[in-house]
Amino acid sequence: MTDNSKPPLYEMNPLGRFSDRATDYVKYRPSYPAAAIDAILAGLGELSQLTAADIGAGTGISSRLLAEREVRVLAIEPNAEMRQAAAPHTLVEFRDGTSEATNLPDRSLDLVACFQSFHWFNPVLTLPEFRRILKPSGRLAVVWNLRDRTDALTEGYTQIVKSASKSYPAQKHDRSIEPLLASADFTDVRSIEFANRQDLDLAGLIGRAQSSSYMPNSGPPLQKLISDLTELYQAYCGDRGFVSLVYKTIVYLGNPTDC
Repeated sequence: MTDNSKPPLYEMNPLGRFSDRATDYVKYRPSYPAAAIDAILAGLGELSQLTAADIGAGTGISSRLLAEREVRVLAIEPNAEMRQAAAPHTLVEFRDGTSEATNLPDRSLDLVACFQSFHWFNPVLTLPEFRRILKPSGRLAVVWNLRDRTDALTEGYTQIVKSASKSYPAQKHDRSIEPLLASADFTDVRSIEFANRQDLDLAGLIGRAQSSSYMPNSGPPLQKLISDLTELYQAYCGDRGFVSLVYKTIVYLGNPTDC
């Protein structure tokens, strides 16, 4: 259940909390299914003519996926360490900015996308900003990779990281999306779900955990985390040499309301 006594995530240092996680973020964060990218871009027009803003772009995992479809991407990321860790792409331009103040022109974008980031934004200030920068024909896409806890390995991983963390995020995606569903700035909000999985060796499983901002990164708590993940890995890897974290990729799409 969601702990309503905790502050919303956008009050929990969203701009600085990933500064020491950039290297692990680059290596070990899961990607997104091709079908999800297809759905986000469907019907927007000739892809090479589109301009998208990836808000809270991190190290550019999602920005590069869009750019690989020939979309020009403005990757808006306030954390300097994350921007510096990003692999370059000719169609991706990283810029300093936030969801509340993107510094982008009015009605300049065909797509605003938030991959694994919308829950860190203050929706009261963010949604009007998104509406401002989108063309009337544009689209908002909010995307999360959610761990599928019906999978035994994935549930085991979830319990380990919850136990290791003293500040495990209490706010769930369905709570985070409520402001968009109720917003006067966007209409026709709909969701699509896709299957996704991430194959990881032992180093990858540990690195995936350490890429999360709420995980310990030193001392006995880190050693306990590594020990628990090693035990989990050994229980499930078999002869394959890897384990698979299973996700449901949820895509919410919405259209800006008429001005």
